[in-house]
Amino acid sequence: MKSDFKVIYLGGPTVIIEIGGLRLMTDPTLDPAGETFMVGDKPGYWKTAGPATTETGPIDAVLLSHDQHKDNLDNAGRKLLETVERTFTTTDGAKRLGGNAVGLQPYEQAVLNEKVSITAMPARHGPAGTLHLTGEVTGFLIETRDIQLYLTGDTVYYEGIKQIAARFQPKYVFVFAGAAKPRGPFNLTMGANDVLDTAGVFPEATIIPLHFEGWSHYTESDAELRTAFEAVGIAEKLLILKPGVLYSL
Repeated sequence: MKSDFKVIYLGGPTVIIEIGGLRLMTDPTLDPAGETFMVGDKPGYWKTAGPATTETGPIDAVLLSHDQHKDNLDNAGRKLLETVERTFTTTDGAKRLGGNAVGLQPYEQAVLNEKVSITAMPARHGPAGTLHLTGEVTGFLIETRDIQLYLTGDTVYYEGIKQIAARFQPKYVFVFAGAAKPRGPFNLTMGANDVLDTAGVFPEATIIPLHFEGWSHYTESDAELRTAFEAVGIAEKLLILKPGVLYSL
């Protein structure tokens, strides 16, 4: 079956997905390089690169993994939310954002139009026991009659990813990688090992990493991912997007 699916990677966790007549954006981070954000009362992390473009065109909906961390929703990204019809996110995030924000529980579905639906996916933003530090996060499954796309959101690899793999068969998995480590002893997003584990439970999917460059607290880049996938002999499963380029997949 032929799917109508295009993607433009802007940098960080931000990608525009054109599917079923809609333009969807993930985690809007549109500030220029140099913006610094606080963790507590101290500078925690900063932007090392701006987006590939800020001329995003109209966006029908935002799929926001969470609102509480600036590397997933920065100042310009928050402004963009005011221009879209709906922002889908966690239930806690929707309460904080108000306005057009819609909170979804894990596995709760929303129909966007006659062709496209989304379903919230479970996610865990760090090792077990860190929810009180990191807050709620969510992933998303985008689905048409012809294709499923899975966006992990900010998560590590854990049992929830295996549960998703048992229920869905996405053709493309967008992993939020980078092994983010702002000011703590553990990763808050997938490192190369986590991405390999994710590829293992989705053996038929192409893996597309996001969230691995553009911010100071990302400790792994596309280089580590390429090396890891080559080492285990599955380099062909990894697709690194060039920022600002329109891909038809």
